[in-house]
Amino acid sequence: MKKINKLKIAVSIIILLFCFFIPNQTFAISNIAKNNKKLSVQTIKGNNYPIVMVHGLFGWGNNELAGLNYWGGAESLQQKLVDKRYTVYTPSIGPVSSNWDRACELYAYIKGGTVDYGEAHSKKYGHNRYGRTYPGVYPAWGTVSNNNVLQKVHLLGHSMGGQTIRTLVQLLENGNKEEQEATSSDNISPLFTGGNSWVSSVTTIATPHDGSQESHRQYSLEPLVHQFFAAWTINNNLIDAEKSGLDFQLDQWGLKKESNESYRNYFNRVMKSNIWGKTKDLSDWDLSPEGAEELNSWVKAQDDVYYFSLACSDTHKSQITNRQLPNQNMNAVLLKSSLYLGSYINNNPGEVPIDSSWWENDGIVSVKSAICPKVGSADKMVEYNGIPQKGTWNYLGLAKNVDHLEVVQMTQDRTAREQQFYDIANMLKGLSD
Repeated sequence: MKKINKLKIAVSIIILLFCFFIPNQTFAISNIAKNNKKLSVQTIKGNNYPIVMVHGLFGWGNNELAGLNYWGGAESLQQKLVDKRYTVYTPSIGPVSSNWDRACELYAYIKGGTVDYGEAHSKKYGHNRYGRTYPGVYPAWGTVSNNNVLQKVHLLGHSMGGQTIRTLVQLLENGNKEEQEATSSDNISPLFTGGNSWVSSVTTIATPHDGSQESHRQYSLEPLVHQFFAAWTINNNLIDAEKSGLDFQLDQWGLKKESNESYRNYFNRVMKSNIWGKTKDLSDWDLSPEGAEELNSWVKAQDDVYYFSLACSDTHKSQITNRQLPNQNMNAVLLKSSLYLGSYINNNPGEVPIDSSWWENDGIVSVKSAICPKVGSADKMVEYNGIPQKGTWNYLGLAKNVDHLEVVQMTQDRTAREQQFYDIANMLKGLSD
């Protein structure tokens, strides 16, 4: 990570922005179901598996930022789904950690126990092997019920959360050879042993499966802190950071907030840490096209799991330059990055080629990257027609005039956004194993 000290300036500017609530035009949804039909699934037998909704970069759990939900913004989407009789969990995991570390944390959050990042992995990257301890929101996960039903979950991720849940499924199903070789059988986490078909489905929303070309900018963290600080401004009033600041959850790196430490000092200490730029075990690498290519080379669609993806777009083609320009309703904090994504080309040797097919975007992620893994991946994709296929990406389509924040914060058309999630939840409930 280059020139991380520039983040102070970027953060100061971002905090002064007025903007998270920017009412404007509504959006149209172009999904599977072409002809504006609701998401549905043709099946005989459904399920009652919990839905675990995983946040992205600089994200948080529902109770972490006072007055603002990651899922739903001013109103809790989790609670609204619960009111409709779905079991829903919204974990808080490392907001800037690597997908490997986040997957380990997500496993412990669901199943319960102390986070084990793996003996081999921890030694390779130079951080502690063990992290926080969780009681487990679903300890029965992976067990067989009295009705002889294997207790599974549906995983749904926004942005980087989609990469994280793919990583978790890969480890559950296949384990990890390096961890098996480095750890005795009585000391290895079940996450690394493989053979655990505990996930029914993976659903990704605006996920950079092939990374984001935004990471090639000089200050690659700048657009990513936008998401967090944009969420900090609600009704034009800044949330008190000392009472509700984001927990970076970098305990494994020795970056834990001290009890008598101000949030400003904690934030600055994290940003000034020498871990940035010297390791691939953080989000900035995983979110680059090259890091995503590396992830895609070993994280693959599993034959016994349903995969769904939804992309977002909030740009249009310029009639003069053919570049992609932000729509009028795009959140102001995303304009700079959207303009960059909408015109960037990369032909540097050793890097993932970027051409105009990457230009349409939601302010942070290109539509092309959000559809499914392609760079370094052999995964297959079909357009969803109501009959889901396992082991293949079922593309739900494009949410038009929806930016990267709007899809979860719902500031412009809450009714339509909520309905999209209700339809997805109903579709997942109808899946049969």
